[in-house]
Amino acid sequence: MTVRGRWALIAVTLTVLVLAVTALLLRPGDRPSASTPSAADASATADGPPVIVPGRPGESAQVRPAQEVRATATPPHNSMDTWFVRMMIPHHAQALEMAVLAPQRAADPRIKALAERIRASQAPEIDYMRSWLQARGLSADEAGHDHGTMRGMQSPEAMRRLADARGAEFDRLFVQLMSDHHAGAVEMATNLLKVGAEPMLLEFANSVAVEQNVEISRMRELLAS
Repeated sequence: MTVRGRWALIAVTLTVLVLAVTALLLRPGDRPSASTPSAADASATADGPPVIVPGRPGESAQVRPAQEVRATATPPHNSMDTWFVRMMIPHHAQALEMAVLAPQRAADPRIKALAERIRASQAPEIDYMRSWLQARGLSADEAGHDHGTMRGMQSPEAMRRLADARGAEFDRLFVQLMSDHHAGAVEMATNLLKVGAEPMLLEFANSVAVEQNVEISRMRELLAS
């Protein structure tokens, strides 16, 4: 064998040895995989603005990355779900308008306590319903609808009479107006339970119906005493 042939043989042998040692040292976790996303892929996945996701009834909304929300899509809803939320927001808002009058006008401490309970429950519920709409890209407006025609909504004149009342007269009027207002909310929630589609919203509607029925019973007891 010539000198040139010996050197060629040595070079081939060294190449084989290097490849063998590299294969032994390379751990399985270090080997490239076709399924492993690249940095560019990860960046693309993270694209998109954060999304507000409503919590369960009584819980606050959360802001989550867009890719997480895409991975867990919102449950399907129907037109009645949307209508209920759009109607209940202003309905709750008027209840809060009445409740904030009680601390300075009510004579009976039980009326003040009831009004505070209404404020504590319905204000977070409004936040929940607004975030529900926002998470689905829906506006809070219902075109062509007069909210004053909803069951239980009080007229501007009735709201002025309540604001002008004081003491026992306020207590009596507050119970009358709020009982009627609650009855309207219960009717709306009960109707949704018959035709709604989204489970979480149906749970919310059931909670509204149960809690406001309980408060109606309490107000009737106050009015009778």
